[in-house]
Amino acid sequence: MSAVTVPDIPVALSTSSAYPENSAAAFSLAQRLDYDAVEVMVWSDPVTQEAGALRSLSEHHELPIVSIHAPTLLISQRVWGTDPWDKVDRSLELAHEVGADVVVVHPPFRWQREYAAGFVDGVAVRENDSGIKIAVENMYPWRARRNRRSRELEAYLPHWDPVAQPFDHVTLDLSHTATARSDALEMLDGLGSRMTHLHLADGSGGVLDEHLVPGRGSQPCGEVLERLAASDYSGAVVVEVATRKLSPEDREFDLAEALAFARLHLATAGASEEA
Repeated sequence: MSAVTVPDIPVALSTSSAYPENSAAAFSLAQRLDYDAVEVMVWSDPVTQEAGALRSLSEHHELPIVSIHAPTLLISQRVWGTDPWDKVDRSLELAHEVGADVVVVHPPFRWQREYAAGFVDGVAVRENDSGIKIAVENMYPWRARRNRRSRELEAYLPHWDPVAQPFDHVTLDLSHTATARSDALEMLDGLGSRMTHLHLADGSGGVLDEHLVPGRGSQPCGEVLERLAASDYSGAVVVEVATRKLSPEDREFDLAEALAFARLHLATAGASEEA
């Protein structure tokens, strides 16, 4: 019997998974749990905005930084000012300085009309000039309930679903597929070689973006991992789960479980290939 070949796909921890703890705590947690790398979410924590501090954390914990998540969320709208292209440019500069080859961005909000109008071309130009992949993330329509009826708001331009958009690189987020009620496997197939980056989480399909531990929701997290492992996927798997309401002990347990889930399903694909 030959040994099982585990695909060389790093499993990284997003610093957002340690929130409300800071990025220093996230690096320490990632090292203690034996993650392969870290994704840095840029937000109000000043360390997430400073290349020298991040390099020191990376070197101290012997964990590479595989990606930078630009501050394009609602909660980070004032981080690095309000100009969206400046946020992207500074994220690219930060990625270059810490050795990351991917910057994750959300599509523009609907009210950012000027930014949205030039978004596709602006992403392409910046990728070409920087040599860094800008992986546009799938989002979801916003839903609200009133008088027992559900209403949808298309909050993103050109669209919350990047599959049909002409982006060379895309981040697939499995909590967002749950909230959008879209088919994650169909999206994966539709992306093909443009599939660049995975945010591993889960969701139940409700109106909230839950970012559950993989395996606790309705998404085909295991099958997505197995398909990536059996393909020529060369990106990272980034655990991005919500632990903000947990005790430190429960947070560590959940992040250890998420890592074990990822490695199990990546290895399952390797075992199937060896059989």
